[in-house]
Amino acid sequence: MTQPSPAQKPVAKSLYGGSGSRRITVRDIAAAKERGEKWPMLTAYDAMTASVFDEAGIPVLLVGDSMGNCHLGYESTVPVTLDETVMLSAAVVRGTTRALVVGDLPFGTYQEGPVQALRSATRLVKEAGVGAVKLEGGERSADQVELLVSSGIPVMAHVGLTPQSVNAFGGYPVQGRGEEAAQQLLRDAKAVQDAGAFAVVLEAVPAELAAEVTRSLAIPTVGIGAGSDCDAQVLVWTDMAGMTAGRLPKFVKQYLQMRELLGGAAKAFAEEVVGGAFPAESHTFH
Repeated sequence: MTQPSPAQKPVAKSLYGGSGSRRITVRDIAAAKERGEKWPMLTAYDAMTASVFDEAGIPVLLVGDSMGNCHLGYESTVPVTLDETVMLSAAVVRGTTRALVVGDLPFGTYQEGPVQALRSATRLVKEAGVGAVKLEGGERSADQVELLVSSGIPVMAHVGLTPQSVNAFGGYPVQGRGEEAAQQLLRDAKAVQDAGAFAVVLEAVPAELAAEVTRSLAIPTVGIGAGSDCDAQVLVWTDMAGMTAGRLPKFVKQYLQMRELLGGAAKAFAEEVVGGAFPAESHTFH
């Protein structure tokens, strides 16, 4: 019996924790929506961390421009460059075998229009090997989404609170409150769906509105601060694992205190070096 070609292989039976010899694709994401399966997404910015999440069964990894805040030391996502995103996306791809890797298009790499967006997204696909890209904006970015999808590049959209617009927002306020704002968010979500996006991130949106958007769309919604009715949930991994210092957004849950653990290990190492306990004979060559 001949084996099906990669294009003919059936979609994954389960996104989270499933196994297989190929990567998750947008077909698998669509099938999960049809069967009502919820799934997790995490950010990743390097091969080692990505490999841990891949082995844990996380089906989608986002190389987010959140790298600016939690990996590159910027005050916001705005300074992140396409070169930086390509480099870190390539590392995440190299560190994984199953997860769908989504590369973020940074600020200034798609706002000029569809042609600029295609040029930028092509770099992420060809040089980094990502399986999809993400960009911010609803109706204002629909033309970009349409050209990318028609050119063979899957797109995850992002509406609600869009961090690249921090200067215009004057911070990071909840979006979609009030009838007019809610209707605009609904229009934004439907615009990117109609343009061909395979999923849409809803960030910092009232739970009731996010639930309405989720019911209204045929594509999955990925919530971050958008309540429990979204089809999927995403967190920045450094927030999730307790690496981020200072005040955290309300929607973050910490599943580990990694900053404390790592700091403790560093102090233990330093104290043994200062006290002469490390390296011991077992760590020494003769």
